[in-house]
Amino acid sequence: MSFFISLLEGTDASRQELEALPKMSAMLSRGLPPAEYQAFLHDLYYVVWHFCPTMAGAASRIDDRFLAVRYELYERIEEEKGHDDWVLEDLAAVGGDPARVRARPPSAPIQCLLAFNYHCADRGHPCSILGMLYSLEVIASAYAATLAQSIARSLGRDMDGPGFRFLLSHSAMDQDHVAKLNGLMKTIADPAAQEAIVNATRVNFYQFGRMFEPGGFTAHLT
Repeated sequence: MSFFISLLEGTDASRQELEALPKMSAMLSRGLPPAEYQAFLHDLYYVVWHFCPTMAGAASRIDDRFLAVRYELYERIEEEKGHDDWVLEDLAAVGGDPARVRARPPSAPIQCLLAFNYHCADRGHPCSILGMLYSLEVIASAYAATLAQSIARSLGRDMDGPGFRFLLSHSAMDQDHVAKLNGLMKTIADPAAQEAIVNATRVNFYQFGRMFEPGGFTAHLT
């Protein structure tokens, strides 16, 4: 069995737990009111803003045993930079205030998610960054298009119009990224690296899920 299949099978329960969260399932089926979508984009902005710096930190510590991982991170950084601006553009299109988002931190669960990923990149096994990539890109590829459709319907908007660029673009983009990760994982045979990736995947699924519980993104509404 390839490591990618082992990763998928070993962490899919964590993905299913995320999908089963009441707030997550409600969003996917019924969308969000305007204020809650703005609050969701507030948290999402910080996830996206820190994506490239976290990858850069991990890439700086990856040695030549994992050269393919380092070069893949270089490519991802080039592809992903500037996408935080897309989130702010979507936010403004649905009546949010980008300046307010920049001035206020994300919810506590997202701060914990970001701190964990920076810690892994800086102090843990640098290949754990692939767990961050895998979990967040699986979330985007599996749910972003459905979420955009449900939110657009609940807001009475055209899904192809302003307000949904980030979700729709990453639904398709991250399907390709997950496929590339499949090939990249085949280059990783080191048990310590594999264990770090599996652990990071589970923690990212878990911590992202806390975003949909009390104290998550809706905390911005108070």
